[in-house]
Amino acid sequence: MKMARTLGLAAIFLSTVSGSLVAQTYQGRELVKAELIPDTSTVVPGKSFTVGLLLRMAPNWHTYWKFSGDAGLPTEIKWNLPPGWKVGEIQWPIPQKTDDPGDIQTYGYQDEVMLMQQITPPDDIDGSTVKLAAEANWLVCEKICIPGSANLLITLPKSVTSAPANTELFDRYRKLLPQGPPDRDFSIGRPSQSANEISFSVKSGALADFGFADFYPLPDEKAVVGHPRTEIRGDKIAISVPFENQAPERLRGLLVVAKSPSDQNRTGWYISSGAPAANAKMPVQAPARSLATFLLFGFVGGFILNLMPCVLPVISLKMFGFIQHAGKDRRAIFRSGLAFVAGIFAWFIGLALVLIAFKAAGRQITWSAQFTNPYFVLFLAALVLVFALNLFGVFEITLSQSVTRRLLATSERRDDAGSFFQGVFATVLATPCTAPFLGTALGFAFTQSSIVILAMFTAIAAGMSAPYLALSAQPAWLRFLPKPGPWMLRVKQSMGFLLLATLLFLLYVIGEQRGVEGAIWASCFLLIIAIVCWMKGAFIVPTAKPGTKTVSVAVMLLLVSGSVVYFIGNKFRSAKIENLGVEMPQDWQPFTPERLQTELSQNHAVFIDFTAAWCITCKFNEKTVLEAAAVREAFQRHGIIKLRADWTNGDPAITKLLQQFGRPGVPLYVLYRGRAGDPFVFPELLTKNTVLQELETISSTVASQ
Repeated sequence: MKMARTLGLAAIFLSTVSGSLVAQTYQGRELVKAELIPDTSTVVPGKSFTVGLLLRMAPNWHTYWKFSGDAGLPTEIKWNLPPGWKVGEIQWPIPQKTDDPGDIQTYGYQDEVMLMQQITPPDDIDGSTVKLAAEANWLVCEKICIPGSANLLITLPKSVTSAPANTELFDRYRKLLPQGPPDRDFSIGRPSQSANEISFSVKSGALADFGFADFYPLPDEKAVVGHPRTEIRGDKIAISVPFENQAPERLRGLLVVAKSPSDQNRTGWYISSGAPAANAKMPVQAPARSLATFLLFGFVGGFILNLMPCVLPVISLKMFGFIQHAGKDRRAIFRSGLAFVAGIFAWFIGLALVLIAFKAAGRQITWSAQFTNPYFVLFLAALVLVFALNLFGVFEITLSQSVTRRLLATSERRDDAGSFFQGVFATVLATPCTAPFLGTALGFAFTQSSIVILAMFTAIAAGMSAPYLALSAQPAWLRFLPKPGPWMLRVKQSMGFLLLATLLFLLYVIGEQRGVEGAIWASCFLLIIAIVCWMKGAFIVPTAKPGTKTVSVAVMLLLVSGSVVYFIGNKFRSAKIENLGVEMPQDWQPFTPERLQTELSQNHAVFIDFTAAWCITCKFNEKTVLEAAAVREAFQRHGIIKLRADWTNGDPAITKLLQQFGRPGVPLYVLYRGRAGDPFVFPELLTKNTVLQELETISSTVASQ
């Protein structure tokens, strides 16, 4: 609809103005008189001054603001300055909104406007005078639109002292420029966004002085914005902006207030819908912690990753490797430890570089986002199964005779390569875990420069690898470990069962992502992988005949490729997600942005649990704290609505909220105290006392609203 109106207006414009790009006359009248006005009568080298483009329009004709609205074009100024001179952005006075027939809404200026720009000369100026040239282009409209242009020139003498000029004119127009937000409790509420609309509120004690408010949007080029709606509610202004296409994540604009709609003494503030409330309790924004503090958080969080259940099986493998090295020389032990540490650093630094590339490309970056992809989880499950079967002795990784001869004297290289891969594997399993301290550190890093992101991931890698580096650097500590012996085979096999436990957990995650049907087809694929591993151990051995090896490899490749096509590409991909629509446990309800907005509009307190099926910390918090009898009773006593935001499959709306709170992933726990309450963000690791203490603030907060 709006596009049709704009095209219609453009047709009128083209049919009216053909051949009149320079002559700014219509029916014998001069429609626009353009002039460059400086605020000084002299130019001082190195000292900035202001030049204004003054446009005087004929009665009832108007030019346009930097966002013209449904039709029109903004005025442009192209400067031709001497080398070394600099020019600032155009300073646009507060425009007026015009509603034309056909539901066309535009923003512009009538009668007269001056667009100011700051000019900065170099420290050295040649000659005694300076000529400043500019080309101005505008569109002036009434019932029809006529473009105009002018080549303008001013000449100013050079001097050692400045001499103000046109003071009254500049003072008048500087008062019409948008001002900074007032200091009286000014805050911007957290936006509520749907596919085609952004709604947010502005709160300030200064709004009591005004009875009229309007919002002039400044959308990006791709957005097709509708007509904003504003409503004054005491010390708040509610703003809703519709879009004819996908609403952007953030919308800037000019909030205009006055005592009445006809009041010419208006005030304007540039605001953004994405700006959080000034007094919101968000630890990632309020604390003035140093970079060193956040790097320490990353180091501690990396150290704690070693204690995560999904990482323990691989850590056990490394401890088993230390036991194997107990009877060897110190250099071999240290080299094996360094290889394991190198694997940890390689993964974390590689991951940091990928995230930096995504950020440079304008993509959203989150921690553990790969676990929202069921195909990645399935690949990891297959990798865990292969490791487990290797520990059970189903197959062994052997090298060809030529490679064996080359490495006969330095067989430790294989051990070092294995240690390196174990380090990489441990970090892959660690990525779904957001350990205490780690969420805050990553949330800070993802908002910083590429160097800070790289430094943070290096700190996390250092924390995770610290115990292994220390143990390999001090082999004397290995005497506390048991001596090598036949028992090691049993220990090795028992570690295979630990990996099978990890496999069960990953299958549970697949079931949450793709339903029971998806988990069944994934298990069928894993069965084929197990058969292929058995064939490797039974038929591809050094003593096997070449023909046997060739046939076995062909059958193995056929089994793997066929299972990928049938079980994964066909059955697994088409599996329906059955857990959608299933009732939440206890009195939890599924989160949606619309549900949150509805509850807050009714002044209800809301607690949101951002979780995922693969998040171990989330499950621990849910079982030990959120589902504890005392906490459940407190939620019910205070009438708090409990919403669960399930990020298992990577919901974009949940991802956006996580980033707004400065968190790179789950877990995240947020408590809204009602319509006017600021959200409180809990730490990643919950305790009953922390939750109960914060819930006790609900009654008094809601009662005071």
